[in-house]
Formats: sequence, C-alpha cells, structure tokens
Amino acid sequence: MWQVYFKELLELSRDRKTLMFVIALPIIVFPLLFGVMGLVMANVSRQAEAEEHRYVIVNPELAPEFANALFYHKNFKKVESDLKDPEALKQAIRDDKFDVAIIIPADFSQDPAQLHQHQWQLVYNSSSQLDMVGNYFNELFKTYTKKLQQDRLASLGVVAEQVPAVLEPVKVKKVNTAESREDIGEKIGGFIAYILVPLCLMGASYPAIDIGAGEKERRTLETLLICPISRTSIVLGKFLTVLTTGLISAMITVISFGGWGYVIGSMMGVDVVAKTMQALGFVDLTLILALLIPLTAIFAALLLSLSIYARSFKEAQNYMGPLSMIIFLPLMVGLLPGIELSWSLAMIPVMNVALCIKELVKGTMDYQILAAVVGSTIVIAGAMIAFCVRWFQQEKVLFR
Repeated sequence: MWQVYFKELLELSRDRKTLMFVIALPIIVFPLLFGVMGLVMANVSRQAEAEEHRYVIVNPELAPEFANALFYHKNFKKVESDLKDPEALKQAIRDDKFDVAIIIPADFSQDPAQLHQHQWQLVYNSSSQLDMVGNYFNELFKTYTKKLQQDRLASLGVVAEQVPAVLEPVKVKKVNTAESREDIGEKIGGFIAYILVPLCLMGASYPAIDIGAGEKERRTLETLLICPISRTSIVLGKFLTVLTTGLISAMITVISFGGWGYVIGSMMGVDVVAKTMQALGFVDLTLILALLIPLTAIFAALLLSLSIYARSFKEAQNYMGPLSMIIFLPLMVGLLPGIELSWSLAMIPVMNVALCIKELVKGTMDYQILAAVVGSTIVIAGAMIAFCVRWFQQEKVLFR
C-alpha cells in the first residue's frame, strides 16, 4: 500500500497540471481572482457614488426647502420638464431623458396647522446604480420630514426639548452580551467553512481523476494490476494519495488567503483577519482539521470510485460537476441566517461539518455534538472506503 502511495505522489509531483491545481491555484490564482473581484466591485461603487443623476421635480414651489436641498446636492442635476403624470414620467425615464422624478402632490402644504399626511412619489429605476438614488433621497427626506415634524409639534405647543420624548417615548439601548469572538464568528464562520470544504473537494478531484480514469486512458492500470500486490493495497494507496492532495490543497489555500488577507488588511487598515486568527486557538484549529480529515476521506473515496468507473478522463470530469453541486447545497443551507447546529442537523453530512466549523470560530461549540459529528463522519468515511475497495475488485468496473 505504501509503495503505491509514494509512487502515486511521486508521479503527481512530476505532473505540471497537478502542481497547478494543488499549489499554484491556491497560492496565486484564487487570491488574484478575489482581489480583482474586490477591485471591480470597489470601482463600481466609487463610480456609482460619484455619478450625477438628472432629476425632475413636480410642484417644487410647495416645498422650497426640500427643492433647494436637492438642487445643491452634489449628486443631482436639475432638468426642466413639463411632464406631471406618473406614467409619462416613467416613460421619460425609460427613454433616458432624465433619471429620477419627484412628484409633490398639489394639495401639499408646509403649514404646521394642517395636520394631514401627504404622499409623495419617487419615480426611478431602483435596479441600477446600486440604488444610490434611493439612499440619497432617504437622507434628504429624513432631514426634511424631521424639520416638518418639529414645526408641527411646535404649533401644538410642544417645545424643542420635548420633541424627542414625543417622537420616541421609549428609547432602547441594546446591550450585546456576545463577545467579540462570537460576533466575528457569526459573520465569517460560515464563509470559512464555505471556502475550506470545496477546497478539500477541489484539491482531491484532479488527482483522483488522474490516478483512476487517467491510468485507464494511458493503459497503465493493467501493468499495475499484474504486480505482486493485492488490489486492496492498490486502491488504499491511491485513496491515501487523493486524501493527501485534498488536505494539502486546503491547507495551502488557507495559508495563502490568510497571508494575503493580512497583508491587504494591514495596508487598508482592516484587521478582521488578524482578529480572527487571534480568536482561534491551537485547539480550535486542531479540531477544524479533525473535522476536515474524515470529510476529505469521504470525498476522496467517492471521487476515486467515480474515477475508477469512468472510461476516460473526460467522462470522469463530467461526473465531477453534479457532485460539486450536491456538495455546495448543504453548505449554502448552513450559511442561511438562523441555522444553528443541533442534534438533528449533526447527522446531515457536509452541513454538520460546516456548522461545527462556524461554532468553533464563534467559540460556542457543544463538544458532545462535535464528538457526534466527528464520529458520524468517520463512520461514513469508513463505509465509503469499504465501498471503494469493493468497487475496485470488480472486473466489470475496471475494464468497462
């Protein structure tokens, strides 16, 4: 078994594609892609914040203070239009004559004595510009309506000092009992699992395809089978190779992300990575690794079984796509708000590991549930390894 293991590792280390998938992608390509995505998103956000929006206001004389505030806003430019009907204004916006329209009703009055609620209309395309228009108007409306509130309360005899008590009779001060680590874990713990688990799968995919279907395609499997070594030892050696590459890929990627994140965070004054690493102790990291090892063993056995079954490298790749989707679904459910680790969820593969990693980052792990998750994952991994060994014994699978 160990001879096969070292042989496969040596051959994979000589393969440039393997080095790219296991080492180059995690160290260079993934951080570079995420960095480019971050730069693009930041650039789009800056452009949206700096863009000037053309607006039309109907009946501005009824709210001169608001009209002036809008006129002098840096992100708005007034254009003239005789349109007043909402449908006509909507069509004009679709025709790109202007970007936004504010309709002040004809019966609106700033007179504090008139205690009526009026409805204004804001007409614009909210699906574009990151809804910056809506954000700007919310700020302007908030300032303007606060002034109207004060004027109308003053007309009713409420002095300025009493206005807060009238508008907000009870003010609640929220006292968060969660520690800093728990806050950080709740925000990014699920994403750590969302990154780690697929990386274990991805790191094991190419080596599994290469030493299974790849050997079939290169006609070297027959040579290995006639060697004086049992088929069980052969498949276990191949399995350990796939398991090793999956774990190495995940660890290299984590170290790479941590290093790049620390450098970028230090340059930009963002210390989330540093805080996360300080919060996680050696025991927590060891437990995360203890969760990933049997899970990666499940992936390795499943991938190797599919690879051995496939007739060619291309056919094996076709099997990996649906498998990836199946793995991502429980991870996505684990990211949903309100999903907490429980005894019932502890029995669901992949999801249980993701939720355990999240709880470990938060520092709120129930170690009895953790033991159950590790135990159940080991049992499933053992069953998958046994199936893979049994699968490799069948001639109709090896030579189909």
